[in-house]
Amino acid sequence: MRQNVYSVQEKSQSSGFKRELTLLDATMIVIGSMIGSGIFIVSADIARTMGSAGWLMVVWMVSGAVTVIAALSYGELAGMFPQAGGQYVYLREAWNPLIGFLYGWTLFAVIQTGSIAAVGVAFAKFTAVLIPSLGEENILFTVAGLPISAAQVVAILSIAFLTWLNTRGIREGKWVQDLFTLAKSAALLGLVVLGLAIAKDPGVLASNFSHFWEAMTRSISGDVVIPHLNGMALITAFGVASVGSLFACDAWNGSTFTAAETKNAKRNVALSLALGTGAVVVLYLLANLAYILLLPVQGLPSNPDVIGRGIQFAADERVGTAAAYLIFGAPAAIIMAVFIMISTFGCNNGLILTGARVYWAMACDGLFFKKTAQLNKRAVPGVALILQGVWACALCVSGKYGDLLDYVIFAVLIFYILTILGIFRLRRTRPDLERPYKAFGYPVLPIIYVLFATGVCIDLLIYKPHYTWPGMIIVLLGIPIFFVWKSMRRKEQ
Repeated sequence: MRQNVYSVQEKSQSSGFKRELTLLDATMIVIGSMIGSGIFIVSADIARTMGSAGWLMVVWMVSGAVTVIAALSYGELAGMFPQAGGQYVYLREAWNPLIGFLYGWTLFAVIQTGSIAAVGVAFAKFTAVLIPSLGEENILFTVAGLPISAAQVVAILSIAFLTWLNTRGIREGKWVQDLFTLAKSAALLGLVVLGLAIAKDPGVLASNFSHFWEAMTRSISGDVVIPHLNGMALITAFGVASVGSLFACDAWNGSTFTAAETKNAKRNVALSLALGTGAVVVLYLLANLAYILLLPVQGLPSNPDVIGRGIQFAADERVGTAAAYLIFGAPAAIIMAVFIMISTFGCNNGLILTGARVYWAMACDGLFFKKTAQLNKRAVPGVALILQGVWACALCVSGKYGDLLDYVIFAVLIFYILTILGIFRLRRTRPDLERPYKAFGYPVLPIIYVLFATGVCIDLLIYKPHYTWPGMIIVLLGIPIFFVWKSMRRKEQ
């Protein structure tokens, strides 16, 4: 009976969409959604937490490895359920509709929309490097007592434009995604190649490689130093440091959301996850290698020059800009601003394009606004796109998107863990389902991911409870909302 139910759901959640996405397009969604601004900023915090070049690289290597493991594991689920909605569908089918809804609810409330808002504001901040009047300091007016800056207006306009563009059809959205992803990937690779070519400062090399494994932690002000980390202190620091790199690697599951629009989805979605995450992880490792060859890891916040501040205290944590300064000199700020504008614009297109498919799938199950289940005349979920855009813009105005994203870090990891565990559960409960692709390294590699992500969650529970508990509250708020939707659906039937 369960097999028949699945067949009906698959048919209902695929009809109406146009299969326009090729393997290249799906891979560009993965790469483009992953590469935003994190790779140019996150290494500063990791360097302060770990204190050495060796541990900085290990944090990125481990985060990259577990991301690829997760992507390879999701491939099995992508082949089993080639439907719009991706991870929402996997959680619903592996566990129950409530778990799926809690993921979709959190995605809409904070994860996807908060990311769209944050990336939109990042785009605006770097636009202000070129046009200073568009910066955060320029307050244009107030709304309900909230000051609205020029940067927020630019962010809102960019989100509105990309939302409108994606309502025009999947073809328009994928063209923007392909173009901007190829551009920023080439630019990042070019930055890496140039950085490695000129990295010859003997002082920098001596500083980083003579203390390659000497782990230590410094506060953001540089006043507090915890030297010679080892044992439990080292494990704790590693877990905390991994949060930034894990989320710089996040949004890799975007191509699963658009499975109903992907040609030969049972094969191409799984391949796009593997190819996309693999390519980004390699680029990230090369970028960090360039950083530690160009800049000393350790530095002082009071030092006026780029070398003296090091990776730890790069101005405004812009490690990428500091590295670019050593390559291009004074024009580095403008060059990096243009580069990050391209990167964030393409990233937001991918987030906007993919997220709406989840709310559409929820609405098809009677767990979201009814009109959200409609496709427009261009065969895309127009209402879902607009609703997502409106809420993301509201978060831009509130200025609280950054805080909310910090709160759900713990919850996002929990959903990833549940999805990976869902592979084990489905193999036991639904062995008859077709599996065109099976999780690579099963069961060892999926278990490694679960253990690592669980360890990071425990680390956050103990050492950053002010982030974890608010995040869980946001997720748990979805429980009464789920039963409200269920009740409304019963009354309509």
